[in-house]
Amino acid sequence: MEKKPVTAVIVGGGHRSLVYAQLAEIEPENFRIVGVADPDIQRRESIAKKFDIPKEHCFESAQALAKAEKFADVAINGTMDQIHVETTIPLLRVGYDVLLEKPFAVNEKEARELVAAAEKYGRKVMVCFVLRYAPFYSGIKKRIVSGEIGDVINIQTNEFVSYHHMSTSHVRGKWNNSERCFSSMLLAKCCHDIDLMVWLMGDVKPVAVSSFGCNMQFVPGNAPENAGTKCLVDCPLVDECLYSAKRIYIDHPDRWSFYVWDKLENIENPTIEDKINLLKGDSPYGICAYKSDNNVVDHQSVMVNFEGGATGTHNMVGGASTGRRTIHITGTKGEIFGELDSGKYTVSLIDPSPDCEHKDTVVDCGTEGDSHGNGDLGLARDFVNYVRGEKTSLSCTSIDSSFISHLIVFLADKSMENGGTVEAVEL
Repeated sequence: MEKKPVTAVIVGGGHRSLVYAQLAEIEPENFRIVGVADPDIQRRESIAKKFDIPKEHCFESAQALAKAEKFADVAINGTMDQIHVETTIPLLRVGYDVLLEKPFAVNEKEARELVAAAEKYGRKVMVCFVLRYAPFYSGIKKRIVSGEIGDVINIQTNEFVSYHHMSTSHVRGKWNNSERCFSSMLLAKCCHDIDLMVWLMGDVKPVAVSSFGCNMQFVPGNAPENAGTKCLVDCPLVDECLYSAKRIYIDHPDRWSFYVWDKLENIENPTIEDKINLLKGDSPYGICAYKSDNNVVDHQSVMVNFEGGATGTHNMVGGASTGRRTIHITGTKGEIFGELDSGKYTVSLIDPSPDCEHKDTVVDCGTEGDSHGNGDLGLARDFVNYVRGEKTSLSCTSIDSSFISHLIVFLADKSMENGGTVEAVEL
């Protein structure tokens, strides 16, 4: 019997929702977009036009969608972090399964509330920990599960956030102030990495967490001498400062366009002059990086102790020359280490031969495609299988499997705020 496509409503029509919705364009026989909920009328109308959505299936909010008669199988929730729980629970209540952007909650109380709601209403929630689906990480997972490197002793992960990404998202942009976005730097940027650590450890559960970090760079005292408050308005260093809005955004207008130029979405083809005027006005992206109202850390280290004595560490360092994610896993029979951005990892096994050395195999997963190591569409396809009740991959990011990593992040931030205290993990 021919399968019907899973039908979906986009809730929050931002960049990430539209990335997952691409599956409907590539595989319409499996996935279809039939509704949208977004408070921005222009964005709402643009999505409706793109997917031929009738007016009666366009809504101003998730709450309005939840009050209407259910007309789709699932919702793709790509709203901002702080409203994930309040927008998801009403949808679960009326019968939607949900593909939910990470982080799925911004504190432990909300996280437990959402997990309980999914169980109460018998709905399926999958969290967008898309890096699990990157061939780089899914390949490493398969080798660990096969027992190739033995029992895992230690996992080290690192994320180096490029200076222009740091500037855009965490110094000037949507995630620069936890009082406004309700997410810490670790939660917004590195819950991916903590999730990978927990997922790669499999059934071995974490028992304790400790963490240190602060904001060293992006403070007024580090502003260059004579720096202004707005790069394109009153700063004589606009052509030379490392974090000049002109250098980062005007000289490279396409690099972070979906964030920086969102207020120009109503203009069909905005000019450079339009963009310059925006940065001169009330756009946060035009503010001096050293004088913005950011309050999140620019580096943080996390230490995790697991059952049986295995350990894990994660380092987030913002303001690097280039963005990179690296991993190094040591097992009782060998090691796996590599860099996501190159798409290559090395399996180094202890050689039991008389030479008593090691045998190395380099695996090249490729890096072409999306910004998450070619994992975005893999996640969307797995979600379709999950909803249909079909077999899912090793990467499946059900909310139950995603809860532990969120909890570690919350405890790590608590530890950091208290000077590195050891926090027990209570599942």
